[in-house]
This record gives sequence, C-alpha cells and structure tokens, in this order.
Amino acid sequence: MIWTAGFRTAVISPYERIQLTEPRGFADQTVRQVLHMAGGGDRLRVRLTNRYGRTPLTIAAAGAATEHGQAALTFDGAESLVIPPGEEAASDPIDLPVAPGADLILSLYFPEETGPATYSHRPMETAHVVGGDHVASPALPGAERVEARFYVSGVDVPAPDGTAIAVAFGDSWFEGVGSTTGANNRSVDFLNRRLTRGWVVNQGIAGNRLLRDEVGEHGLARFDRDVLSIPGVTHVLVHFGINDLGLPGMSGEPPATSDALIEGFEALADRAHQAGLKILAATIGPFAGAVHPGISTPEGLAARREVNDWIRTTDAFDAVFDVARAVEGREALDHIHPALDSGDGMHLNDKGAKAMADAVNLEDLEDLAL
Repeated sequence: MIWTAGFRTAVISPYERIQLTEPRGFADQTVRQVLHMAGGGDRLRVRLTNRYGRTPLTIAAAGAATEHGQAALTFDGAESLVIPPGEEAASDPIDLPVAPGADLILSLYFPEETGPATYSHRPMETAHVVGGDHVASPALPGAERVEARFYVSGVDVPAPDGTAIAVAFGDSWFEGVGSTTGANNRSVDFLNRRLTRGWVVNQGIAGNRLLRDEVGEHGLARFDRDVLSIPGVTHVLVHFGINDLGLPGMSGEPPATSDALIEGFEALADRAHQAGLKILAATIGPFAGAVHPGISTPEGLAARREVNDWIRTTDAFDAVFDVARAVEGREALDHIHPALDSGDGMHLNDKGAKAMADAVNLEDLEDLAL
C-alpha cells in the first residue's frame, strides 16, 4: 500500500494580478468545506497549506467527517498547528473510511487573524463560515456561504501498489467553472465516473495560463508541484490555451502566438515523458462570443485553430482528446454549442462538462479504466 492523492486542489495567492475575488481572511471563525474525493481508502490524512501566507497560520482545531463517521485531526499528536508562511503541513493519519466519489467534510478553526488566505477561487463548491469554534458541531446554523476553498491542498489515502493515478492539469475547463455549484459535475468528475481501476485528481485553476503567471503560476512553472509531486501518478491530461489567447485582450495586450503555445505544449510533453508519464492533450475549446470584453478576438481565434490543427497531428503526445470538436457548434465552429454553453460563451455547463469527459478514449487510460 502507498499513500496517494484521493483529492487535490491547486491553490493560488490572494495577491494575483487579476483579482477575481477579494482577499479573504478569518479570525475566531470556523470554516467548513466539502472536499469531493476522486479516490478513497480506509485511512486518510489532510494536507493544509500556507503557501502564499505572509504571517504564521494558527489552526486551533480541525476535524474530518465522512458518511462513516467523524474524527478530530491531530498534527504530530497535537490538536493545534502553526504553519509558517510559505509552508505546508499534513495531519496525522486517521482511521476514517472514505469512498471514491464521496464527500469529505473538513472543519478548521482559526482562533486569531489569519491574513489573506491561500485559496482556490473557483472550486464550484461552497464553504461555510461561522464565528467561534464549531469544529465538532454537527450543523452550522446561520453560517456565511462563500464560493471558494481555503487553506487545503489535498487529502491522501492509502492505495494498493500499482493503482494508476492521473492528474487533470489545466484551467477552468477542468476546475469546473460553468458547472452547477455543489453538484460535482465538473468534467473531471464525469471522467472519474467512467473509471474502474484508478482515478483522476483535479489540478485545474480557473484563469490559469500555460505560458505566463496571472491567476496562479503558469502551467510550465507549476508542473513539478501540481503533477510530479502526486504519489503514484502515471498519466497527465492537459487543457490549456484559452486564457493565453483570451485574457490578454482584457488589458489591451496581444494574445499568445500559436508558435509560442506549441512550444509550451512541447515542453510539457517532454517533461511528462522524462518523468515516465503518459500525456494526453486536449484541443483548445472554443470561446468565440465570450461575454467578457476583449477575450474573443480574430487573432486569438485564428491561433486557436492553428494550435488545434497541430495538436491533432503531432506525435508529441501519447494521445489527444478532441474537446473542441466535442463541444463546438455545428455551424459556428469557434463557438460552444448552445446546448453545452454555461451562458458566458467560454465555459461549459453540466452537459458540456460531460461531453468533454466523454471525449477521452478510455483505451488511452488503460491502466485506470480497463
């Protein structure tokens, strides 16, 4: 048996250049969060992070609950923990079964001012915040609801030797923006429902670029931490490009060129293969008609088509899943099909997320699926 990721969430700094939500901290408050597990096991440990904090983070109490019960978390035998700025920590293992596809409820009590939190800004899940220490309380009446995830980076579970683990590495089309909050209908969730022998952990960051820092460190910079650090990882699925082509237009800058994106994808493929991983690449999804000004430009859409033609024909990857063709309109090929569009022209609804997952050929994930 080895410890591997049953849940992962990629985290970002509250001080990103594009601020999609206001920086948030806590003081004398309990934060309760739902973590939807990709994999399961009879034991678990929780990974907490103060990666982007500027002051020490004090956690005075922590607890986890599943459908099989609840338990207090300890850290080297102690109930409380202080995580220095820039550091991470893991709880002691606890005997608390959790099944693949089930939810783990994590409660954390912060007794003093935390400063702005290291967080995931678009997890498509709701955190509940209430004053005082309510880690052990069965319910949190009157709690504030916040659509974000704070200070947690993962949950580890023991898995049999040889369990295949994949990482979905990319942007909002993996993280799940556009799908129904709390319904676990992200593309990665739908893909996990198709698998029988392993699972995919979700390391998507909404707004993340392949080539440049903006919302989170860019894909090439975070590859080691968010992919290679996962114990037992065998495959990586990548979806990047929309933000490299669309976000620059919001600030009057030109989009990334097709040559630059191709070079970036080749670098990802080389690093995956050097680590012994199989890499599956998605074609870049359509984003014509995006409601946000400046995103959908003729230059960016032309570069998307050029990069997608290369992805479909290159031998740089072990496999390709053609997300673009799976979700684009039949007559307006740069647009998301109306039935699959979340309403903003650049994100998928629940049906679209399922179509994205169905574009993956399970024969390309043979160690996880067959």
